[in-house]
Amino acid sequence: MSAVNLGLPSVKPAHELPSTPRPDNPALIDTFGRVATDLRVSLTDRCNLRCTYCMPAEGLPWLPGEDVLTNAELLRLMRIAVERLGITDIRLTGGEPLLRPGLEDLVGEIAGLRPRPRLSMTTNGIGLAKRATALREAGLDRINVSLDTIDPETFVRIARRDRLSHVLAGLAAARDAGLEPVKVNAVLMRGINEHEAASLLRFCLDHGYHLRFIEQMPLDAQHGWNRADMVTAEEILSLLRAEFTLTPSRQARRGAPAERWLVDGGPGDVGVIASVTRPFCSACERTRLTADGAVRSCLFSNDETDLRGLLRGGADDEEVARTWRMIMWGKLAGHEINDAGFAQPIRPMSAIGG
Repeated sequence: MSAVNLGLPSVKPAHELPSTPRPDNPALIDTFGRVATDLRVSLTDRCNLRCTYCMPAEGLPWLPGEDVLTNAELLRLMRIAVERLGITDIRLTGGEPLLRPGLEDLVGEIAGLRPRPRLSMTTNGIGLAKRATALREAGLDRINVSLDTIDPETFVRIARRDRLSHVLAGLAAARDAGLEPVKVNAVLMRGINEHEAASLLRFCLDHGYHLRFIEQMPLDAQHGWNRADMVTAEEILSLLRAEFTLTPSRQARRGAPAERWLVDGGPGDVGVIASVTRPFCSACERTRLTADGAVRSCLFSNDETDLRGLLRGGADDEEVARTWRMIMWGKLAGHEINDAGFAQPIRPMSAIGG
């Protein structure tokens, strides 16, 4: 099956990058005054779950191995980002990053970059129980684990795999290994698990995890997202307030995607990432690198720029950095989800990386 058949976006070659005059500034600035300091790196598009809001039951055609960045290419791009572009935070994503061969060695190499970036990972937690300590020792600082339910039957209904016990074991192992704060990402779906909002929060508070609810976003491979089916931030907060007292956190949000509330006066808190109903684009600090080496200025963009081609074509570090700067200089003001002309990204979340 070809890339066209898959509906993958066309990748802009370097000569088509924006030509708008840009100040002589080494950072990843854009025309709206934002500075990207947080790099999300997808290590693979593969996943061992089949969550209904992400992909079909049969899975997706994965990237051919030769299209995926090698460890050396990944490290070179991250080194450029840290040394030349001002990146201070790197988050490893997927697909499922634990499926990347040699992950612990790669983490160790990233942790060796100077200045050292803060290093985190988003995972579904399967296999984490056996690897959390090694990842911590390699240099991983903290972790986010996706968990939409603590009910075994509902987990199978959502993920199409009977792996809840593995995820829970991974969470506990991450906490015990010191990968803190251990954050839990949860998506509520109408008629499936929204009734678990309070029980999920209670579970996380009891175990020392930091829960973040995420509004379901139009990033599924099937393009079946329906706004009416999305459980909104206001609904989530209403469900929580039925059992808890929530007060706004006094900590500065800055570019963090989650609005945070103290639960029953604290110290425990809960966050809501309302990408759809309360967009936070004006404070966005993120730039994204796909597993096949494309840079995206926005999670919801349909434009990408190929850095893998530059690397394999012999470009030096400054040419790669200059291209990356121009990509971010042309970043749009927002994702436009709430505009009539919004078009869902062609690539699904599993291919983009969170």
